Amino acid sequence: QVQFVESGGGLVQPGGSLRLSCAASGFTFTSYTMSWYRQAPGKERELVASITSASGSTNYADSVKGRFTVSRDNVKNTVYLQMNSLKPEDTAVYYCKAVRAFRDYWGQGTQVTVSS
Repeated sequence: QVQFVESGGGLVQPGGSLRLSCAASGFTFTSYTMSWYRQAPGKERELVASITSASGSTNYADSVKGRFTVSRDNVKNTVYLQMNSLKPEDTAVYYCKAVRAFRDYWGQGTQVTVSS
């Protein structure tokens, strides 16, 4: 069955960095676009970044451009989100998502809190 193991979240001070990881299994990882979403309390879930399966093309929300970097390791079946220059408004639960055509799978989420 499809499984995700998300890790790397935690508490960090403003201006700090975190690296999220999402290790996937149970589906053909290399055939799926991988994305990171986040959801802050009282807000809708939003797309943060995505990376395609074939070319590795990336896409970012305007709010994180220049600060976050998404990458994938198709040998380890893992997608990463490097987050630098973190701001309090980046506080949220971060989810990884795999999508292909009309099929998608979600990770369980990892909490990121940016606070002094």
